[in-house]
Amino acid sequence: MAMRKGTNVPVPAPAVRVELGWRTGPGVPDADASALLLQGSGKVRSDADFVFYNQPAHASGAVRHTGKRPSGDLVTDTLEVDLARTEPAVETIVLAASSDGGAFGQVPGLHIRVLDAASGAEIARFDSEDATVETAFVLGELYRRQGAWKFRAVGQGYGSGLEGLATDYGITVDEPGPPPRLPPRRPRRRPRPPRRPAERTGAHPAPAPAPAPPAPPAAPVSLSKVTLTKASPTVSLSKQGGTSGALRVNLNWETRKQFKGWGSKLGRAMAMHADLDLDLCALFELRDGSKGVVQALGNAYGSLHRPPFIHLDGDDRTGAVTTGENLTINLDHKHDFRRILIFVTIYEGARSFADLHATVTLQPQHGAPVDFSLDECTVPSTVAALALLTNEGGDLTVRREARYLVPERGVSPQRTVDYAYGWGMNWTPGRK
Repeated sequence: MAMRKGTNVPVPAPAVRVELGWRTGPGVPDADASALLLQGSGKVRSDADFVFYNQPAHASGAVRHTGKRPSGDLVTDTLEVDLARTEPAVETIVLAASSDGGAFGQVPGLHIRVLDAASGAEIARFDSEDATVETAFVLGELYRRQGAWKFRAVGQGYGSGLEGLATDYGITVDEPGPPPRLPPRRPRRRPRPPRRPAERTGAHPAPAPAPAPPAPPAAPVSLSKVTLTKASPTVSLSKQGGTSGALRVNLNWETRKQFKGWGSKLGRAMAMHADLDLDLCALFELRDGSKGVVQALGNAYGSLHRPPFIHLDGDDRTGAVTTGENLTINLDHKHDFRRILIFVTIYEGARSFADLHATVTLQPQHGAPVDFSLDECTVPSTVAALALLTNEGGDLTVRREARYLVPERGVSPQRTVDYAYGWGMNWTPGRK
C-alpha cells in the first residue's frame, strides 16, 4: 500500500519486517536502517533503545537489525520488529535511514516497506521523493493507539546525519574531540612541618567517611563503521573494541541474476541456474597446532564453546533466508586462535563469482562492524578467500583478502584454498 507523507495505516501483524530500499550504482552513497524505541516523552529511555549496525539487537528481542541484501541494482537493509514482544513502556518505534558517503539527494528510489513477517504481504510502503541535502531521514514510525499498532509515513530529514537524528531522540553519541587541555603547572610549595597533636583528653570523634565516588556514566554510542578496501585492507579488532563476546560473520548474496561476460555458451549455462547456493566456510589453526575446517559440507558445523570456538549456524541453500549464512567466532577464546581463514565456495547455481555481487560483514558483539564487497572477480573462480584473521600478540587482525581462486581439474575448492594458504590438511570427499 503506497502512502503519502503524514498518513497512517493499521498494522494487523504481530511481527513485521521493515525494509529500507534504494537503487545503487556508481557514485550512489550507501544507506543504513536504524530504529529508536521511544517512551511517551518522545525520547529513548537509554542508549540501549537504539538499534543500528553497531548495536544490532534490542535487549528485549523486539527489534533486530538483520543487515543488507542486494538484488540487481536494488539494495535493502532490514529491521525485524516483533510488536508482540515490545515492552509496554515503548509507545513508538522510529524507523530511520542514514547515508554514508553523500546526501540522500544522490540516492535514487529511497523507500521503506512494512511487511508481515509471517506471510511476506506488504502492509505499507512510503517512497521518499523530495530528498536533497539530507544525510538522515525518519521515514516512518510504528506507534500504539488504543492497544493496537499503526504505521505512519513521516519523511522528516536531517542535515546532521545519524548523529544529529540520534541525539535529537536522547542518544548520547561518542564523537572524537580535541585532546583535553592540560591545566597550567603550578609552582611547587614547600611542605609545611607536621602539626603537633592536640594535648586533649577524651574520645576523638571519628572522621566522616569520604563520599562514595559517583558511578561512571554509561559509554556513549559509537557510530563508527569500518569498510575494508584495496587501499586500506586491514583492521585491528581490539582497536575497534572487539575484544570479547561473539564475532558474527555474515554472507549475503543475490539469489537470481543473469550472468554475462564469459562467452555466450558459458553465459547461457550460468543463467540456467536460477538458485545460487554459496557456502560460507572457515579454515582454522589453533595455538596448540590443531587444524580443521568449519563448513556445511560433511556437517562440520563446529562449536562455539569448545574447540574450534567457531560455529556455522546452518546452510542457506537458496539465498532466500533473510540473514544469509553466518559464522560465529567466540572472541572470549581469541588467545586460542593462531589464524582463521574465512572463505566461500559456489556449491551450485553458478560456475564463477564473475558478475556476482555479495557482501560480507564482520559484526563484533562489542565494536564497529567491518564490511566489504565481493564484486571484483575477473576469472572463472568457484572459491574466494574473504578474510584472514591472525593472532598478533593477543590481538586479532582482520585482513581483507577478496582473492578469487581457480581450482585445477579434479581439485576441490577446499583443497585449492588449503594449497594457496599453506594449511597442509588431508582432504576426503564429503556431501551435504
